Amino acid sequence: MPDASQIETSIRAAAFEPLGWLGAGSGAAFGGATLLLVGNAGPAMFDRFAAERDPACETMDGWTRDVLTPLAGQLGARAVFPFDVPHPPFLSWAKAANAGFTSPLGLNIRADFGLWHAFRAAFIFDDHIAFTAPAPGSSPCETCLDKPCLTACPVKAFSGTAYDVQACAGHLASPEGKPCRDSTCLARLACPVAPGYRYGPGQVRFHMVAFMQARGVDPASIG
Repeated sequence: MPDASQIETSIRAAAFEPLGWLGAGSGAAFGGATLLLVGNAGPAMFDRFAAERDPACETMDGWTRDVLTPLAGQLGARAVFPFDVPHPPFLSWAKAANAGFTSPLGLNIRADFGLWHAFRAAFIFDDHIAFTAPAPGSSPCETCLDKPCLTACPVKAFSGTAYDVQACAGHLASPEGKPCRDSTCLARLACPVAPGYRYGPGQVRFHMVAFMQARGVDPASIG
């Protein structure tokens, strides 16, 4: 069984990032002795995905499963994913692991990666493994006085407590939504935390197209 340092090194070598962990005594149920949250931070994972995938048939979820399932096995764990059915409680696990805070946009935020990360899998180990505990702290949003994320949206889709999905999708479907389509969500982009981890243009476009398609908007039909 690799030790904690070896496991974290292997995950980073695969272009993913360890984002937090739980022990069996944490009060969170996951069916093992140790749970390690695995995700992406910044553009590294997407760069690998873009280089390896078959765009005609391979989704990000499918590619993630194909990559992380064998990696988990090599490290002595089993992998579960946010897109499994029924959906595992990733947000509850993240909260119990102190793996971030809820931002005014509703997205998870961290001082190290800002809004530019996501949970992609959890590795569950039958043995107890003492990974590095997250540094204690508070949400970076608490000291962000201006909160530019709440004023950057052209259609004021974010109130700090709610997200108007229809207003957002409608704007993206209009010619006026081109800056958001091309540059990612302007509210997310306005966040001043960890700008070095912002997603690159290809990653931005990929996620924006997926968001629009999920809401019945054909990006190719927009003038």
